[in-house]
Amino acid sequence: MKIPTARQFKELDTATIKAEEITSLNLMERASTQVTHFICNQYTDKNRPVVVFAGPAGNGGDGLAVARQLVVRGYANVQVFLFNTGHTLSEDCKANAERLQSECPNATFTEVTQQFEAPQFDQRPVIVDALFGTGLNKPLSGGFAALVQFINACTPDIVAIDVPSGLMCEDNTLNSHSAIVKARHTVTFQLPKLAMLLADNQEYVGQLHIVNIGLTADGIARLETPYHIMEREEVKALLHPRSAFGHKGTFGHAMIIAGKYGMAGAAVLAAKACLKGGAGKVTVHTPRRNNDILQTAVPEAILHHDEDELIFTTPIRHASYEALCIGPGIGTDKRTALALIEQTSHAGTPLLLDADAINIFGHHKGWIAQIPKNTILTPHPGELQRLGICNADSYSILLEAINLATRHQFIVVLKGHYTAICSPDGHVHFNPTGNSGMGTAGCGDVLSGLITALLAQGYAPFDASRLGVYLHGLAGDIAAAQLGEYSLTASDVLAALPEAFKQIQAE
Repeated sequence: MKIPTARQFKELDTATIKAEEITSLNLMERASTQVTHFICNQYTDKNRPVVVFAGPAGNGGDGLAVARQLVVRGYANVQVFLFNTGHTLSEDCKANAERLQSECPNATFTEVTQQFEAPQFDQRPVIVDALFGTGLNKPLSGGFAALVQFINACTPDIVAIDVPSGLMCEDNTLNSHSAIVKARHTVTFQLPKLAMLLADNQEYVGQLHIVNIGLTADGIARLETPYHIMEREEVKALLHPRSAFGHKGTFGHAMIIAGKYGMAGAAVLAAKACLKGGAGKVTVHTPRRNNDILQTAVPEAILHHDEDELIFTTPIRHASYEALCIGPGIGTDKRTALALIEQTSHAGTPLLLDADAINIFGHHKGWIAQIPKNTILTPHPGELQRLGICNADSYSILLEAINLATRHQFIVVLKGHYTAICSPDGHVHFNPTGNSGMGTAGCGDVLSGLITALLAQGYAPFDASRLGVYLHGLAGDIAAAQLGEYSLTASDVLAALPEAFKQIQAE
């Protein structure tokens, strides 16, 4: 699924109108009908007040059409405020305003051309935010900023049409966050907007609902954008069939360097995930004191002891493995850092760096140039900030991840609710699976082990990353369906991996 820019959405609208030989007003009615369906399904009490705040352009026209359709469907208390302070209604907005007043005399309609007098509500309303859509390119200020603050204070039941007013579709780093509508639900048209996938904006977007309004398929197919959301069929196509004549030698040997003393659990989780991910053999390089824990917890794994009792200090000299993972729970001791750079710079097999390995490179940025091309890095936002130099907002962190991937030819897996897999050519694939229950210690170790298993089986690094992230999130969703999100642990995600593989194969 592609993620267009605001400009490209406008081009898609124009292409659809031309291809279907319809008017922009017809397309507006189609979009508004989808929003009305959602509101009717979500808020079934037809006596509850519904208040529509409409702007002077396309988004306002959508809101006016929704108001009319709600009245037709029997909603008895629909109030509309149309803000026309510039006396410049778009043609479609004007047409829908006239139609609303003509066909729905029972609706309360107020056109605001000067001072807005805030209404008082006897009953908490449902508010439909139709002030500004994808065309907004600067922060709201003045009267509209005050209006947004009033809306946010009225009720949590706010439905934003297409985009919460005040939120720009891509970059909100300089936005005024007090002047953005905080929607409970955002009903967006056909395809998501980039801003809706970023953590900073979740409080404004609320629950995201993507509705199909029939934008031209040919136009979408021709659309060039670096941003995509992975879909199940795409992921299924990545999965290699298992050879009936395969054996542990043909399904790959993975090496995992993990777990200083006291962090053996990271090594256990990564190793188990690597085995569950289909690797033929898994060797864990770990300090000697972790021996009994790992031999007991993961009897299927081979152990390779570091010379040190407590930390990773000894690079692996042989290369009888097909994939190498370094980082889960290794710590950031100076001797570990020196072993890491020696191991990394001489790696001759597909490589994944996670957790403390990333933190070490964050403390030694000059070493990053020695990491081989096509290495997979799996940072969370804090770790990514340490690797680069960027602001703390989600958009800046995403751009830094893309820059890191393209500048050094890495695959950067920026972990989050919509994990972003950034390729060396600048493309970003967002993952739709996963849930808040996975925000718990150890889930990253499971992901690293899973991706390493796929690397060992011969998957290309970008494919292994996409497939591994999707399966990891799907396993989390399967576990959450059984256990809920509050009590989810990394071991629960690990236990659900076999079912995740089965579901992908069955689709």
